[in-house]
Amino acid sequence: MIKVLEKNVADKIAAGEVIERPISIVKELVENAVDAGADSIVVEIKNGGKSYIRVTDNGCGIPCEEAETAFLRHATSKIETAMDLNSIETLGFRGEALASVAAVTRTELITKTTDNKTGTRLVIHGGMVIANEQTGCPDGTTIVVTDLFYNTPARLKFMKTDSAESGLVIDFVSQMALAYKNIKFRLINNGRILFSTLGDGNRLNTILRVYSDVDARNMVPLDFREGGLYAEGYISTPAFSKTTRSSQIYFVNGRVVSSKVIERGVSDGYKERLFEGRYPVVYLFLQVDPHTIDVNIHPNKREVRFDEEALIINFISRAIKKSLSTKDAVVDAGNIFKDMDRRISPSKVYERVFEPFREKTEEYACEKTDEKQVDIKQLLSTIKNPVSSPFPEPIGEPVLDIYRPQLKPFDFSELQVTGVIFDTYITAVDGHNFYLIDQHAAHERIFYERLVGEYESAVKERQPLLMPLIINLSLAVSENRFDWLDALSKMGFTIEEFGPGTFRITEIPMFMEMSEAEDFINEFIENINNSTDLSNRIVIDKLIMMSCKAAVKANDKLNSEEINALIKDLSCCVNPFSCPHGRPTFIKLTRYEIEKMFKRV
Repeated sequence: MIKVLEKNVADKIAAGEVIERPISIVKELVENAVDAGADSIVVEIKNGGKSYIRVTDNGCGIPCEEAETAFLRHATSKIETAMDLNSIETLGFRGEALASVAAVTRTELITKTTDNKTGTRLVIHGGMVIANEQTGCPDGTTIVVTDLFYNTPARLKFMKTDSAESGLVIDFVSQMALAYKNIKFRLINNGRILFSTLGDGNRLNTILRVYSDVDARNMVPLDFREGGLYAEGYISTPAFSKTTRSSQIYFVNGRVVSSKVIERGVSDGYKERLFEGRYPVVYLFLQVDPHTIDVNIHPNKREVRFDEEALIINFISRAIKKSLSTKDAVVDAGNIFKDMDRRISPSKVYERVFEPFREKTEEYACEKTDEKQVDIKQLLSTIKNPVSSPFPEPIGEPVLDIYRPQLKPFDFSELQVTGVIFDTYITAVDGHNFYLIDQHAAHERIFYERLVGEYESAVKERQPLLMPLIINLSLAVSENRFDWLDALSKMGFTIEEFGPGTFRITEIPMFMEMSEAEDFINEFIENINNSTDLSNRIVIDKLIMMSCKAAVKANDKLNSEEINALIKDLSCCVNPFSCPHGRPTFIKLTRYEIEKMFKRV
């Protein structure tokens, strides 16, 4: 027999979809506070939020006559019609949060609007109204939630430890504090203030107050606008990275989100700037037209779907590359050793799909000599980072933002070459910094981009073979020849059938030797069904290997004309800051750091 569930049963089922653990409650209440126009929000939890959660704001408050209505399912002030779902600009909109919270907790609401002389106190236990009375209170709303899942004890076994649940809440409130730099956030855990932001609109100040492990010296501003898209925030230089993506926090229209699309854009932006297995620190705030995204794809609203994913990926990638091309983003010698030991081989670079270089196809000179390279650590092993963080305290007096967004591109014309040491490192200065340029890494980058330019060009440079290369394939592979013949042709091979299961190659790409071409074709054909990006992987490996072999090496003596030509060619590169392996092409020491080492400051 089909029955309509009683209200208290239906409410508990609905609550289970929205309220999974304490963080779910904190998220809903804090987002409501933001939507209420608050500029001050206090979050307090005890025992990871299992026994006590309080969220206090100074927002618009709830009129006394609407207090009970606010706790009904699907009661909301955010939307009215189905069309409103296409342009959601608030954090909450479904009208399920308060009803779900009240269904599985003991909840107390104290609220007052500026129009009313007195406020309202509403007490609800398990969805049942216990008290509704007038009370004296300041403008805004306070919601106290206790005894989570007291009436659904089976749910309690899914709770994590107090510290684990606290960690989830801390992460979320920290992220919200970053997203809303004009709102004062205070977080209290078991009676202890964890952080308190100023709400002064200073993004970097907020980051440093909330995340004490951030290296301010290696964070650069990001500010990029194009069409209807706008991205801002702070990202780390290649000298400051992590072993996981946990320090990458993304916001879309003020909402903290998880997004593979944004993640892909970040990865593309840092391509060839970091060693394999290292991840940048990213606080990225993206503003898009609300009509071009869907935030209504998951109950917790953590996920977002973009109408044009490729557009977002490309936009974020270019925004990051612009910030990383500034003078502030050049690797600082004082911090370089964290990543210098993490070497990678060319075979691990295949996941990095290289950028088109059609606009940068200058002919570059190359010299083939011995491949021995001096490790830069021999030169700088005694240098310590002399600068202590100028932002030691997370709470206290306002932190001066000495890193205000000033996106000045790195200008090679400002460099003045002063010499060469160890026949390996070119020395140069500008008005404020000293630079060491690795001649081998620099020329690797130059030659690599030249090879990529040839590969990417519409007209392929092919070299005819005096003796055609014959390959024999299985009948099954031959039957699927149309899956790989055209691809090989576009890559610079001239290949034709030469009998059952036999193919003849008469031309190969200019940048390959015959033995490399044969290995390339065999590996490509064998794995064509396993990877759509196989051509990129193999080609990148070959190009990196060839650029390394062809580049000038450590201990190669360069005259002044060759040095100037090298720097000029490097300045024309799409990415002049690192070699194809991810090593820096040059590093800097600021004048202050040098004077600090000599105890002049």
